Amino acid sequence: MRRSCPGSRFAPWGGRCSARWWCRSCRGSSASGTRKSWCERSGAGRRPREAPVIRRAPVIGLEVHARLRTATKLFCGCPVRADAPPNTLVCPVCLGLPGALPVPNREAVRLAVRLALALGARVHPVSEWDRKNYFYPDLPKGYQITQQRRPLATGGALDIGPPSHPVPLQRIHIEEDAGKSIHGRFPGGRTGLDFNRCGAPLVEVVTEPALASPEEAERFLERLKATLVDLGVSDAEMEKGSLRCDANVSLGPGAARVEIKNLNSFRNVRRALAYEIERLAGADPGAADETRAWDDRRRCTRRLRGKEHEFDYRYLPEPDLPPLRLRRALLAAAGRNLPEPIHLRIERYLALGVPSGPARDLAHRPALARYFDRAIGAGAAAREAAHWILGEAAVIFGEDGEAPRVPPETLAALVERVSTGKLSHARARRALRQAAGRGGDVLEWAEREARESLGDQDIEALCREILREAPDLLRRYRAGKTGLIDHFVGMGLRRSGGRADPGRLRRRLEALLRES
Repeated sequence: MRRSCPGSRFAPWGGRCSARWWCRSCRGSSASGTRKSWCERSGAGRRPREAPVIRRAPVIGLEVHARLRTATKLFCGCPVRADAPPNTLVCPVCLGLPGALPVPNREAVRLAVRLALALGARVHPVSEWDRKNYFYPDLPKGYQITQQRRPLATGGALDIGPPSHPVPLQRIHIEEDAGKSIHGRFPGGRTGLDFNRCGAPLVEVVTEPALASPEEAERFLERLKATLVDLGVSDAEMEKGSLRCDANVSLGPGAARVEIKNLNSFRNVRRALAYEIERLAGADPGAADETRAWDDRRRCTRRLRGKEHEFDYRYLPEPDLPPLRLRRALLAAAGRNLPEPIHLRIERYLALGVPSGPARDLAHRPALARYFDRAIGAGAAAREAAHWILGEAAVIFGEDGEAPRVPPETLAALVERVSTGKLSHARARRALRQAAGRGGDVLEWAEREARESLGDQDIEALCREILREAPDLLRRYRAGKTGLIDHFVGMGLRRSGGRADPGRLRRRLEALLRES
């Protein structure tokens, strides 16, 4: 029986030393050219222990790119649209043709400053543009205009609590987007290039390496997306490419650092980081930094290239653009009407009695949060209003998800009728859907539903009829099968054609069963 080598956890062919395979426990190869039943340094005739795997806490940092919500590109007048035919929204400026000069987009600068102010970053009155030089097929200019040496803003934090957990930020800057490579759609394995995205305005948020787990990274991205949407800075739709993330991870100082690209969903960010942490825990301690891509189909990362460093991009001052100087009027406009920070909004909802899950769901969806605030301002109970808004969001807001079809004051009145027992939950829900689908006032539909509902005397008669016609079930209930109450309620709902309120029906049945 063969014994395991101390390096068996890492050996590619199953764990026994040979001249061909490196033993990472003893940092050397076996002496002979044949496989042995143990490593020579482990001692002959005794079973060696497997080398312990030293677990170190991961250190994670994120680089998040969000497309700014502007009508035109960053340095030219080409429209920004995701649905346009390929290569139809281009001009000499965004293609980098000779003689074309860039002009900064004022609205893009205002939106980036607005984000920086909301995140508590220090906005610099003067920032500068740089050229990031690298070759890639979807970058027609051969360089990207960004802000490397003197960014728009530094510092700040995004709180991903409650409980309070601020994630420190390193920098926030503006840059232009590259084009898009299209694979797998053309014969012969050729790749198509769409330059419509070239020059689209981006804001990049770079965190400090302060995230300690994949779950924290996922929470940060969810919170940042909600903040971007709430501020009106970006639509932040990952499926459309307007929010993209690169993740950097290592296992502490001196360890290899890996950058993971191709992360197009929050779930993939969490999965890729979890996979990479496990891979790094078993990797050679002397491994070099590298860039890897996430393969969603295989649920693993794959090597792309060695990790680039700042000097690889040969940053140069942008000769065609002067420094970006911010005027006080722009700073004042950007900081006007900043919304409540999301972590404080969640704390406020919790204080109102909304459970943790619904409070977070509401706070992360700005349109729903604004609607909820107006509903409780009109007198709706917070817990019930949150339940209704989250459960009926598609009905209330329709397909666009922005403009409500049902006024929040009307919903507050509907919730009050359900809470006081004037209308069943099912009939209130039906009234809401009828008003949204067929038009009319929700409360008028609710009145119609209330008129069709059975009164107390009708429910009493219905309950007695059910118990009288089911003596066998009644005996079983009295014998201890109390779960049959649900069966009785179901019988009542079927016989009434849905006109009986389930809660009142259940309460009356329970009272009659106690009396019998």
